[in-house]
Amino acid sequence: MSRQLRLGAFMRPTTIHTGAWRYPGAYPDANFNFGHLKRFAQTLERGRFDAFFMADHLAVLNMPLDALKHSHTVTSFEPLTLLPALAAVTERLGLVATASTTFDAPYHVARRFASLDHISGGRAGWNLVTTSNPDAALNFGLDEHVEHDERYRRAREFFDVVTGLWDSWADDAFVRDTATGTYFDPQKLHVLNYKSDSFSVRGPLNIARPIQGWPVIVQAGSSEAGRQIAAETAEVVFTAQSNLADGKRFYADVKGRMEKLGRQRDHMKILPAAFVVVGDTLDEAQETRARLDTFVHYESGLASLSIALGHDVSGFDPNGPLPEIPETNASRTARQRVVEWAQRDGLTIRQLAQRIGGYSGLEMVGTAAMIADQMEQWLVEEGSDGFNVMFSHLPAGLDDFVDKVIPELQKRGLFRREYEGVTLRENLGLPRPENRFFPA
Repeated sequence: MSRQLRLGAFMRPTTIHTGAWRYPGAYPDANFNFGHLKRFAQTLERGRFDAFFMADHLAVLNMPLDALKHSHTVTSFEPLTLLPALAAVTERLGLVATASTTFDAPYHVARRFASLDHISGGRAGWNLVTTSNPDAALNFGLDEHVEHDERYRRAREFFDVVTGLWDSWADDAFVRDTATGTYFDPQKLHVLNYKSDSFSVRGPLNIARPIQGWPVIVQAGSSEAGRQIAAETAEVVFTAQSNLADGKRFYADVKGRMEKLGRQRDHMKILPAAFVVVGDTLDEAQETRARLDTFVHYESGLASLSIALGHDVSGFDPNGPLPEIPETNASRTARQRVVEWAQRDGLTIRQLAQRIGGYSGLEMVGTAAMIADQMEQWLVEEGSDGFNVMFSHLPAGLDDFVDKVIPELQKRGLFRREYEGVTLRENLGLPRPENRFFPA
């Protein structure tokens, strides 16, 4: 069989485009309506998607209220509360959530994701992030954000602690022998006793080893530090590469790094974000995209631009070029992308705000066949192993993709017709990690 596409669905916010909640026929309350989210998850499963991915924010977006009032991302369910509920109404769809290594504790994260893995029958994934929003620090007893490189150093150590906790119990530790009254074998329990300047975690985890051994490890950073931690730890990488050439460079770089560390290339799936707009004709798809953009408020776009740059640009001339912006603790990847657009395309502040306010990354706009062509090219030329799909508007954009693009991919032999297994690892073609304390 030829290489197969892996498809995740970016579902928080349910639509990334800031005007999509206003689109005719869309569900304006989709982020906070369980009935809608249940329908979306079941549609994704019908389309044989690998995973429902829920990003998370630990603060309301740090933008002025006049801009924030236009945003549909203000409220959303807490991921590890929502995903177990979705596990009960789906059977094979993976359930991936973000949990911050900057503002959470390893024991909490290990316990929550182990619970989700058991509840879902082995479909959990942890998106390991460092949290770039500086306002999040103010919600966790800090006066200023943790410095970028320190966040990544902590994240790498956090991973070691969490996975160590997941390995607290051998897979066969719980004998539950009613005759002798022995519930578990003490020889198959490991107490972690982890101590460092950052963490002191005794363990063991008070939940059995996850069904998958470990929930699938997902990473979403594209900076130098992000690429390195991905090469060392990640099994799925969500990234933002706006064209195939950039995608191929990122793919070769991260896969090359993991090989140097002794990891197999196939044990990581790189899935760039792709904003899809499906039409029966190219003109129809382009008209949908253009109409979506008319629902973006300039104030909201300007605020999104300020967040991406980590610098308030509201005082700049909207019709002038982007001045030189100093580096901050915001996401370096997002900042660099905006600076490159401004320099390459000669964009004004207003044009940058409009671009980032709608959606400014990789987009696939066209017929089902045209979108399949692009996805196939990225797969064949090793720009990606698949995509983290962002739907133009919901429910119609999701329905169109599942009903039109998925059959086209299946016809070409690029995407499954049935799930390969019952766990997220099985469906992604990833190995189950061996227990470091209790090798087979």
